[in-house]
Amino acid sequence: MNPNQEPIISASDVHLFYGKNEALKGISLDYFEHEITAMIGPSGCGKSTFLRTLNRMNDLIDNVTITGSVKIDGRNIYAPTTDTVALRKKVGMVFQQPNPFPFSIYDNVAYGLRLQKNEYTKDEMDQIVEESLRAAAVFDDVKDKLNESALSLSGGQQQRVCIARVLAVQPEVILMDEPTSALDPISSAKIENMLLELRDKYTVIIVTHNLGQASRISDRTAFFLQGHLIEYNETKKMFLNPDRQETEDYISGKFG
Repeated sequence: MNPNQEPIISASDVHLFYGKNEALKGISLDYFEHEITAMIGPSGCGKSTFLRTLNRMNDLIDNVTITGSVKIDGRNIYAPTTDTVALRKKVGMVFQQPNPFPFSIYDNVAYGLRLQKNEYTKDEMDQIVEESLRAAAVFDDVKDKLNESALSLSGGQQQRVCIARVLAVQPEVILMDEPTSALDPISSAKIENMLLELRDKYTVIIVTHNLGQASRISDRTAFFLQGHLIEYNETKKMFLNPDRQETEDYISGKFG
C-alpha cells in the first residue's frame, strides 16, 4: 500500500437521518484504488446505510437527509449537477440477495449495455458478455445455456451473473452488500476467489458480517458501531492488534 496514494473515494463528515433518527454520525472514510475494503459491525450499525451513500442509493428512500460530502475522483457526488445514472454506472452495486432479471442469462449481462448511448455491434456485445461472465467466474457454468432464464441457475450462479451484469458496464468501483450471506460455503468461496482477481481492475467495497471473509480478502477494514466509525485500518493490523477495545471485543466475539 502506497502511503502517498490519493483516495478514489473520500467521504467527509457524513451524517444521515431517517426522519429525525440519526443513522450515520459523522463518518469520514477514504477508499483506495485496486483495494478491497471490508466494512464490518453488528446488525443495524450503519455499514449498509453508509455503503448506499457512495452511489446515492439512499436517494430512493423517503424522508432521508444526508449532510457532509462524498467525493469520487475529487467531485462531490451530492452536488446538484450530479447525473445519478452516470454515477451508478461508475459505482456499481451487488446486493445481498441475487436479483437477476427474468430474462435470459445473456440479456441479464447485456442489460446495462443496451441502456447506454453507444451502439454495440452483435460481435462487440457477445464479446463483452463473455468477458464479463468470465471475470465473474461463471462463464464455464453457463456458456451452453446463455439463452436460458437466469432464474434457472443456482443461487451462487445467479449472484455471479449479477456481478457480471455490473462488470459489463465497466465501473470503477463495485459496492457489495453482504453478497455471499445467502449462499452456501462453496459458492461463497468462489466469489471470494473471484474478488481477489477483480481487485487488479476494480476498487471493491464490501459489507460483510463474516469476519473470516473480511480477514481473508480485504486490504483494509472499517468497523462500525451504532452509526459511528470506530476504527479503520489495514486488515492485518485490525485483526491482530486493533487500536480500540470495542474493535477487539467485536472481533473476539464478545458481542455482535
